[in-house]
Amino acid sequence: MSKIINKIVFWYKNSRPYSIPITFLSWLVIFVYSLKSGGSFTNGLIAYFGIALVHLATNLSDDYFDFLYLSKNKEQLNATKSIKCSYLKDGTSTVEELRNVLIIMFSVAAICGFYLFLKSGVMVFGFMLSVFPIALLYSFLSRKGLGDIAVILAYGPLMFEGVYYVMTGQMSWNVLILSFACAMFVNTILYVHMLMDYDEDVCSYKTTLCTLFNSKEYALRLLVLFYVLAYIFIYLFALRMDNYLYLITFCTLPMVIELYVYLSQYNKNKLNVPQIRFWHYPLEGWNEKANTPSAAFFFRFMYTRNISTWFMLFVIIAIIFSM
Repeated sequence: MSKIINKIVFWYKNSRPYSIPITFLSWLVIFVYSLKSGGSFTNGLIAYFGIALVHLATNLSDDYFDFLYLSKNKEQLNATKSIKCSYLKDGTSTVEELRNVLIIMFSVAAICGFYLFLKSGVMVFGFMLSVFPIALLYSFLSRKGLGDIAVILAYGPLMFEGVYYVMTGQMSWNVLILSFACAMFVNTILYVHMLMDYDEDVCSYKTTLCTLFNSKEYALRLLVLFYVLAYIFIYLFALRMDNYLYLITFCTLPMVIELYVYLSQYNKNKLNVPQIRFWHYPLEGWNEKANTPSAAFFFRFMYTRNISTWFMLFVIIAIIFSM
């Protein structure tokens, strides 16, 4: 029994669970909104369990396909970050074992989907048929510079409309607009990570949306577009709901501007660490990272996540005190 538990813990750690909180917050936004619309509490929880499994499985499948792709060229494999596929590189686990874990995780997620199909209707299959290919092909899409589109679709319309449907049995234009506002903020986390990985991705011949610009400065400007679109969508949502409480999300704008300045500094100096202020927290593990070469990267990545977290929390507050 302890051996099985250790295996579960092992794969959970390798599935990058630090990314789960933002998935939980995205789900919580539409979960609370659906509850306020009379949605099913149980269906919403089961949907989250399936979503979380698919998310973690996607992280592992990214390792699986990246390792298969990179192992064809040892130079590319060694050029990637040491933590990437580390458990496969050092022989702690095998590709075959990883494949079996993926089959189990996707199968359990599919069982959740089948239950929701029985409870909610045939549209659940449509969402499943859209989500699973994105999850399985994410590594390929990412190498083609399409990872951002996949994230926006998965964390936007597919998650929001999917959860709203299984909880209420309906689709909604308002939910669609809200989904894009939140998905843009989720995508900024991925995009900032890629932006700071620009040089490493070029060295390992990896194509991302950032490297397509052939300039870190031009790539940084696209980040502004993602944030602008997010604020436009939340403003449109406030108009449609006839409730301007949702505009409290604009409180994150000063932090976004500050982040842009910090990223511009990072493009020029990868060791630049700004003075830490109280609004930058939480920064889990900062004491261990503060005096290391990765401190500048770590701070900006966590700050980007925190900005998205604040945005989601403001949306949830607005939902609770509206309608």
